[in-house]
Parts: sequence; structure tokens; C-alpha cells
Amino acid sequence: MTESSNAYEYLDNVDPREQARLAAVRRYRLVDQPVEDAYDRIAFVAGALFGTPIATVSLVEQDRVWLAACQGLTGVREIGKEPGLCASVIAQDDVYVINNAAVDPRTLEHPLVRGELGLRFYAAAPIRTHDGYRLGTVNVIDSVPREANPRQLTALQHLASIVADELELRLMVIRSAAAEQRMRETVN
Repeated sequence: MTESSNAYEYLDNVDPREQARLAAVRRYRLVDQPVEDAYDRIAFVAGALFGTPIATVSLVEQDRVWLAACQGLTGVREIGKEPGLCASVIAQDDVYVINNAAVDPRTLEHPLVRGELGLRFYAAAPIRTHDGYRLGTVNVIDSVPREANPRQLTALQHLASIVADELELRLMVIRSAAAEQRMRETVN
């Protein structure tokens, strides 16, 4: 299967912009892969900057959110997209902040707020590719309300940019390996 082939025929009824975004998510071949150290370190730094027990690097697929890295939640690699906070984040360019989810009208009935996790604080920066697609988020989560300062929020944006840079490096390796394979096939 080539990078440009449409292996996802079920996307025919999906908005063309969302189709393009999903193709961008898949071109990096990170979904359904083991955790890589670079993304794990970014999640760790995000959690350390905010002092939160949970931090993730996520990619938003059509019907799920893949956690490329997750600090503070053992054994969790994916969650449903709906109702999703990450999906709200990728709909915008700015950092998304919820200081107290128990009183924020955007999250009053959210299952992560009302459920076992008891989410109260959430801050996330969208991971934006160099060609403009918002693929996922770098986020921090806590079960107690808190206020994030502007420096922390800027740092979160920088971490999301670092993830985008790492994804571009990953893509270069994927493309180089494919080119080398094609070259070997033509020589033989």
C-alpha cells in the first residue's frame, strides 16, 4: 500500500477536510505503534512543568484517540473520540484550558469529569504539522482544579511543536526507507 493510496474507503462520507487531516495522521505511521522514547519524554516534561499526575501525547483518529505516550495512566493506549476533549482542541489553534471542569459549562456532563477519573484540570496544545493539519494534542490532566500561568501554556505549545518536528523526522525516515527499498528492487 502506498502512502497516497486510499486504503480507508469508509471515509467517503467524511468531510474532505477531515479526510485530509486523517490522511495526515496516518502518514506518520505512529498510531497502533509501541511508545517511542521521544514522545514519552515530551509527556513527562509536560506533566513536570504543570505538576500534574497525567500527561499525554495523543493523535485523534476518526473514531478514537491514540495515546502515542501517556504518563500517569498505566495500560491505556486509546480512548474513544466522543465525547472528546482532544477533538475540541484540534478544532482550534490555541491552547485549550479548563481550570475547573466541575463548573466549566463545556465539561459539566463529560464522562471524564463525572466518572472515576474525576478530571478537574485540563490543558492541551494542538499538534500542528508543517502543512497545517492539527493531528492531536499534548495535554496535562489533574483531578484537582488549578490555574495555569502564561509561561506554562507557552511551554505546552512549544512541546506540541516539538512533537510536530519529531513527526517530520519520522516521516523523513519512512520516506528514505521506502526510497531505498525501491532502489534495491530496481537493482535486483
